Amino acid sequence: MNRRASSAPQIDISIGKLAGGLLALLAIWGITSSVYTVPVDSVAIVTRFGNYVRQADRGFNLKLPLGIEEATIVPTRRQMKMEFGFGSEGSTNRYQSSSWEEQKFEQNMVTGDLNAVLVQWVVQYTIQDALSYLFNVHQPEETLRDAAEAVMRSVIGDRTVDEVITVGKDEIEREAVEQLREITQSYDMGIAIDLVQLRFVDPPLAVQPSFNDVNKAQQERQQKINVAQREYETAVPRMKGTAQKMINEALGYQSKRINEAEGDVAKFKALLTEYQRSPEITKRRIYLETLGEVLPSLGKKVIIDESGTQALPLLQLGDGNSKGKSK
Repeated sequence: MNRRASSAPQIDISIGKLAGGLLALLAIWGITSSVYTVPVDSVAIVTRFGNYVRQADRGFNLKLPLGIEEATIVPTRRQMKMEFGFGSEGSTNRYQSSSWEEQKFEQNMVTGDLNAVLVQWVVQYTIQDALSYLFNVHQPEETLRDAAEAVMRSVIGDRTVDEVITVGKDEIEREAVEQLREITQSYDMGIAIDLVQLRFVDPPLAVQPSFNDVNKAQQERQQKINVAQREYETAVPRMKGTAQKMINEALGYQSKRINEAEGDVAKFKALLTEYQRSPEITKRRIYLETLGEVLPSLGKKVIIDESGTQALPLLQLGDGNSKGKSK
């Protein structure tokens, strides 16, 4: 009888300690679950039993404890990215890249001329509206990944393999951004697409040597075109300068001949006027002037009379040099 009476107080004490411990744990849980911190680059969307209540900014915030209110952190001030066909190490966003098996599938694409290519690309985006991001679309990250892959396959499928690998990369990136923005806006996802960038575009490994030979030939062709263009740009201005010089010389010669002809005409008119005034005197003057121009170029001269029998003394009508020679 004494043993039963002594054990009862011990059981009551144990139950009391257990209840006190549970209450302490409950109090600690309530305190810890009512305090949360929002990072600088994020906002918190607070829901009460799944319904939106308010939005909290950065810093320490309070909410109802014990799961009554939940706070979801959304990084609205951080630029995020998704990688397709490859994956960077150390990423904190689990939706940034897919598994290795899925990466191999993502990078395999077919062009519009039915050629296979390997494509790796990056999508950079920002969450602009946290409410739309959380409540308008179920699993927005997976939706964005699916949309980005669908858009890239569509854009690649509209072009030839040469465009995809060589000259068409900028246009592909620009069109992919436009189409992806249209999809996110139509879904009202609260996401802004900042950039789509092709990281790697190559043919499959089996045909890469052939494509490399083609690219090398195209580069050599372009190099020769550039060399020819430089030579053309150098030679054409030089030849134009030479042609212009010849034209200027011809124009100068033309002007000279015209001026000489006009001078001759004026001289002839003046002579004609003199002739009309006194013909005999003008004839004799022309005769004498002509002899003065012709005789010095004849060298030695012998003058005879009209009958040809009487030779006149030798006349030295040349210059000084001719006189010396005649002696």
